[in-house]
Amino acid sequence: MEENLRRLFSEQMTEEKAGNYSPLVLAFLGDAVFELYIRSILVREGNARPKNLNRRKAELVKASAQSALVARLEPLLTEREEEIYRRGRNAKAQSTAKHASVSDYRRATGFEALIGYLFLTGQTERILELMEKGISNESD
Repeated sequence: MEENLRRLFSEQMTEEKAGNYSPLVLAFLGDAVFELYIRSILVREGNARPKNLNRRKAELVKASAQSALVARLEPLLTEREEEIYRRGRNAKAQSTAKHASVSDYRRATGFEALIGYLFLTGQTERILELMEKGISNESD
């Protein structure tokens, strides 16, 4: 188990190999990475009831919140990051969010694809940089 966890967080793919993954597969992974980041922030803020933590987490990870976050981050993206984001945003998903507009859902999928790509390529510092800038601007 420890070996698998170590591999998960230390192995990285080449940008070419990760870029060949389906944008929806990248979004699948990026969704989990983003949610773990948000959950970690909430728990570090202090001990709270799981019900309250889950409610706050849902507010931060929903498609409309991710869409707003990526709107703040778009000017900061590199050319390659923009390309990955666009591929995710334009991917034809079989489902849509229950409580989100189509545009918010697509922008959120693009954001998640970018996060998945950055994670696979070992760019965790870049993920943290984008998350910190996106989240800190939330209250501005």
